[in-house]
Amino acid sequence: MPSPPSPESPATALIALDWGTSSLRAYRLDPAGRTLEQRHSPHGITQLPVAGAEGFVQALQLLAGDWLAAWPQAPLLACGMVGSAQGWREAPYVAVPSDFAGLAGRLVTVPVGSGRTLLIVPGLIEHREGLPNVMRGEETQIAGALALQAVDDLGLIGLPGTHSKWARVADGRVVAFDTYMTGEVYAALSQHTLLARTLERGGAFDEAAFRRGLETAQSEAGRRGPLSTIFSTRTLGLTGVLTAKAQADYLSGLLIGHEVQSVCRTLGAELQGQAWQLIGDEQLCRRYQVALRHAGVEGVRWISQATEAGLWHVAQAAGLVAGRTGLP
Repeated sequence: MPSPPSPESPATALIALDWGTSSLRAYRLDPAGRTLEQRHSPHGITQLPVAGAEGFVQALQLLAGDWLAAWPQAPLLACGMVGSAQGWREAPYVAVPSDFAGLAGRLVTVPVGSGRTLLIVPGLIEHREGLPNVMRGEETQIAGALALQAVDDLGLIGLPGTHSKWARVADGRVVAFDTYMTGEVYAALSQHTLLARTLERGGAFDEAAFRRGLETAQSEAGRRGPLSTIFSTRTLGLTGVLTAKAQADYLSGLLIGHEVQSVCRTLGAELQGQAWQLIGDEQLCRRYQVALRHAGVEGVRWISQATEAGLWHVAQAAGLVAGRTGLP
């Protein structure tokens, strides 16, 4: 249990939560939207202390119960999978194109005990070419990126992760987005397939092996697609070209390379001359920066602290905290 706040602790205007599948992050923000403190626990929606609604209550109390007691007037706002059908309470998706004031008007309320409520940010949904696409949590990060950059147009935003998102943002709205299951596919291939017999995860980053994977994805052989090139992870090991540790970064480069090639092919010409941004884990985003430079995309920026900034500005748009009532 975290140490209780001291009487001298600065005022707290918002308690913000990024509640995902495998983890829960909490942020305590002051009246200017600055992060005073942040905490992390493994109690994502699939790893709660106990099953059911009580599990969500316990997870929140374990991580931030002292905050709730110390600042009973501070609103609670959450984004992420906590609002999914498997979460605490479902927050129905909002169709794109959507601005973030629109999201703020569709918050879903759930009681958390002691007369307090939690407000949940809805995700986004898009129907294109007969295939629906959804995001939860990334919409709040994009809101934060817009607020931090103080602009309406960010061109293309990449959000690498288990399920990477690429969103087109114009006039302060998400107008379209795509999903690539690159992170989850990498985890499955490297742990639960034939590749796992010779591949060793962990250790220092082998950039040469990673770049070799990028080159394969961009080569003539890569045009046949990832289902054709993935097996080269094993065969390059069998022929002595790659060590066991190098195979992991080669596979990472190969999959990220195929993802980036697809993004550049489908969106690159349309976004020529516009900014490209990345949001997410810094080390993973660095891999994507390398991959994008390899594909000819320069000047890609990494945006940090987008989640807490997004939660703060959605709270402003919803009138939960003082300040502006809308986003850029």
